[in-house]
Amino acid sequence: MRDFQKPGRSAVYADNGMVATSHPLAAQTAIRLLQDGGNAVDAAIGAAVLLGLCEPQMTGLGGDLFALIKPAGDERIVALNGSGRAPAALDVEAMRALGPSVPVYGVEAVTLPGAVDAFCRLNADWGMLDLAQTLAPAIHYFDAGVPVAPRVARDWAEAGHLQHEARRHFLPGGTAPRAGDRFALPGQAEVLRRIARDGRAGFYEGEVAEDMVATLQALGGAHTLDDFAAVACDYSEPVSGQYRGHELIEHAPNGQGATALLLLNILSHFDLGAMDPFGAERTHLEAEATRLAYDARNRFLADADHVTRLAHMLAPDTAARLAALIDMDRAMAQVQPLSEQVHKDTIYITVVDRDRMAVSLIYSVFHSFGSGLASARFGIGFQNRGAGFTLETGHPNEAAGGKRPMHTIIPGMLRHEGRLTMPFGVMGGAYQPCGHARLVSNLVDYGLGPQAAIDAPRAFAGLFSGQDGLALETGYDSGTFAALAAKGHRMRWSAEPLGGAQAITLDSRGVLIGASDPRKDGCALGY
Repeated sequence: MRDFQKPGRSAVYADNGMVATSHPLAAQTAIRLLQDGGNAVDAAIGAAVLLGLCEPQMTGLGGDLFALIKPAGDERIVALNGSGRAPAALDVEAMRALGPSVPVYGVEAVTLPGAVDAFCRLNADWGMLDLAQTLAPAIHYFDAGVPVAPRVARDWAEAGHLQHEARRHFLPGGTAPRAGDRFALPGQAEVLRRIARDGRAGFYEGEVAEDMVATLQALGGAHTLDDFAAVACDYSEPVSGQYRGHELIEHAPNGQGATALLLLNILSHFDLGAMDPFGAERTHLEAEATRLAYDARNRFLADADHVTRLAHMLAPDTAARLAALIDMDRAMAQVQPLSEQVHKDTIYITVVDRDRMAVSLIYSVFHSFGSGLASARFGIGFQNRGAGFTLETGHPNEAAGGKRPMHTIIPGMLRHEGRLTMPFGVMGGAYQPCGHARLVSNLVDYGLGPQAAIDAPRAFAGLFSGQDGLALETGYDSGTFAALAAKGHRMRWSAEPLGGAQAITLDSRGVLIGASDPRKDGCALGY
């Protein structure tokens, strides 16, 4: 991993439209759809679906999505929740008999896929192109295949939990592809043709749904055709908060966006701008605030129908009381550990079109290749979002049939004086709220441009890739590492990049400025 304190890639400037995402072919597809008369929603759908082939370890048709949309000519922001629910007949007591948590790579963790329903709803409500036209580039590549990118090959080689039919679909020749090897998913190309023709019915009904249900039931799942037919996304009001004159907009629960708002509310009680941006003082403060905010997340956030203390979590008094607990000279004792599984694998895309419609969309199967399971005939990889539940009795996020689990994926948007200034996202599972807060702080407290704010080294005080403690990327110096250890932190150098980010700034002059994380294979493109 390179030293992120050195100069990074250049930001991308354009007038007519812009996309930033984690794979160049997806970025190119989004621009092509904009140039063919589509809007930001069309471009986001077409590119996101393609990412299920380009980055199959991160996302796919068996996953979920969340989106924030700013319509053209309007500064309101609309939230769409495309996350699926547990099957109605989920047997929670049987899971408790297996152990203290939901089996991460078992069929018990497979929740209903919500993304396809959300893509169809977005197309119907906001798109300008026919769904078939929007999906055409993805269908081509799913059939023809794409060369595997370097970061994708790295992740693929570490995914050792692919099981049963998933090995046949995602391990061609029995091994993970190397960078440059061609990979195709012709079974999913056929599924996309059916969705292009029949809409959501092409996925949630008929042969595709029967393939998924038969596979899951053969593995002991409680999933039924009625469960699939009942999948439905829904619109909700975003949650938001102010940070030094800027407004951060996040998706409401069951996403964890409120955690980022609480974290920034805590940080607002300190003069971060007077601290070295990559020194021990700022890093210590962020680590302590993160632990406190995540403790609240673990206790309060769940399916929206089961969250009762969101207002308390976002109240200024709550942040003030938590900020008062931080000792700038000493790390606190570890607060409550995570009560849900967390992981780092997801894709994010943001698009702004010539009419300044903006989309912030995140789409994921949770762990790398999700549950490690796939349907027999069409090769739909199943997410393992059910691992986001807890089995703790009485907890708001306790697993139950028909319920949505707490989700790690969160799209974001920034506004200033009522005007959208930046749709953005930070990938990285549990890191995401911390990543949102750090990106906003880099922009607001330190005046970094969007690309520099993304390139800058990251730290995270939490569980990431199975390891705990305060992790630093190698862009930090050894003196900062030692100073943090002296404050009582359990320190480690991160063996891998901490997440990834994409952003588009809507400049006050009307210019679009795209920024894309070098930790991923992607880029920002404009025209």
